[in-house]
Amino acid sequence: MSTAPGPAPLRIGNASGFYGDRFDALREMLTGGPLDVVTGDYLAELTMLILGRSRLKDPDKGYATTFLRQLEEGLGLAHERGVRIVANAGGLNPAGLADAVRQLAEKVGVPVTVAHVEGDGLPVPDGFLTANAYLGGSGIAACLRAGADVVVTGRVTDAALVTGPAAAHFGWGPDDLDALAGAVVAGHVLECGTQATGGNYAFFREHDARLLCRPGFPLAEIHADGSSVITKHDGTGGVVDVGTVTAQLLYETGGPRYAGPDVTARLDTVTLTPDGPDRVRIDGVRGEAPPPTLKAGLTRLGGWRNEVVFVLTGLDIEAKADLVKDQFADALARAGGRPPAEVRWELARTDRADADTEERASALLRLVVRDQDADAVGRAVSGAAVELALGSYPGFHVTAPPGKGAPYGVFEARPVPAAGVEHTAVLPDGRREVQEPPARTRELAELDAPPLPEPYPVGTPTRRAPLGLIAGARSGDKGGDANVGVWVRDDDAWRWLAHELTVERLKELLPETAALRVVRHVLPGLRALNFTVHGLLGEGVAAQARFDPQAKALGEWLRSRSLPVPVPLLEGVPLPEVTA
Repeated sequence: MSTAPGPAPLRIGNASGFYGDRFDALREMLTGGPLDVVTGDYLAELTMLILGRSRLKDPDKGYATTFLRQLEEGLGLAHERGVRIVANAGGLNPAGLADAVRQLAEKVGVPVTVAHVEGDGLPVPDGFLTANAYLGGSGIAACLRAGADVVVTGRVTDAALVTGPAAAHFGWGPDDLDALAGAVVAGHVLECGTQATGGNYAFFREHDARLLCRPGFPLAEIHADGSSVITKHDGTGGVVDVGTVTAQLLYETGGPRYAGPDVTARLDTVTLTPDGPDRVRIDGVRGEAPPPTLKAGLTRLGGWRNEVVFVLTGLDIEAKADLVKDQFADALARAGGRPPAEVRWELARTDRADADTEERASALLRLVVRDQDADAVGRAVSGAAVELALGSYPGFHVTAPPGKGAPYGVFEARPVPAAGVEHTAVLPDGRREVQEPPARTRELAELDAPPLPEPYPVGTPTRRAPLGLIAGARSGDKGGDANVGVWVRDDDAWRWLAHELTVERLKELLPETAALRVVRHVLPGLRALNFTVHGLLGEGVAAQARFDPQAKALGEWLRSRSLPVPVPLLEGVPLPEVTA
């Protein structure tokens, strides 16, 4: 007696991780190997602000124009190969982008059907520029079931670009929580493009530099039960292994419950196993009903900022910095008016003693000013900096002429009831299909902390060494908060890390976090810890509140910090490069 085979796996590839990603990635994904769906993620918190300002200048815009230029070639390639395209490039105007895609299709002579998803746009409160709810994948699924070749959306979750096509392909409904959760995890791995294939990877030195020169974009083979294999097209650069997938799983997530509009995925149930060269299997993911609210992102102009970077060369660096700070304050005071509301100085000691080039002999003194009033950070600041040129420290110069200041943005996240958002699929024939919110919901709650492994043997000899010799990390931003995921690759290292890297130890290693609320989440299945540092980024990336406004390198700073490490864990570990 034979058993009928189940549905074939769905091959979904990603061709964009942000607005501005590699332009020819769409062509590479369409020509590099078989695919059923190719996705593009163009929206980030900062992008919505950029699109909001674009829409102010032209109400017909507000979408990612790069996507249209990619489709000039990509539409024909996708049509020839039977690949459907799903992208959130619609931004603030998905209907406008859908019309533009139809016009392009007619121009290039490619017979494709186009649909779009809308309803994410919310009433914009006074003082804000944009307000959008993060929608799930059901609208995308409805468009694909209706035969759309191209689906463009506004603000959906990044993972919705995968859950929507998977639900349409396998016939999943809102109660198929485990399958949906598996697709969410696969979608989260794919969403940032080459970060899953060796890009921005902590242990990059362990791989052939030629492979990492131009990583290929990732794809997922998704199965009917929601399990998947993460891989890439044969012959493309980069690498896919358990480490690269772990790193991306930890990126911009928090606790074990990863909530979304379709399902709450349990990251503490994820199992990663090698499945051959450049193949990692994801299975075991459990899902729970989603929360009754959606995340809404709001952007506004927060004020004005200006920046001047003074170059200090040679001897007496600290004294030179003190002199220019005093002179700048005096010049501002003499100019009259009030000083900027915020004045911040940061001295980066990039200089080297007895250096063999002038640049290596120099340090950078960075001045950042912010205020609600453009005049307070404009000519008064640039004038005060310029007038010091011939009467300040020896060797005075700046990296660029001071400007007149520029606006900065603020991102805020708020919950909104899912039942109050009209998530709508506009099908290829123009029919409008409103998506009902999930009937089953579950309030999001913290899980009890899982048991820790047995501690590493007490009394084991230790040596001070950088944490990054044995631990990987990846970090990023969520509004004003920063996330730092840290993982190790064997059970002995996990026994040490789980007990050693407490919140207190993290604050000691990263003094910038000492006064902030830090929450630690334990993910034993990934041998990982995930830290959320609340408030580190101020009002978010667009506000540029710190040197690394998106906390992209926060994890690498942590890895560079030294602490006592058990000597057996360091056996066979290459020593780091030392900068003289």
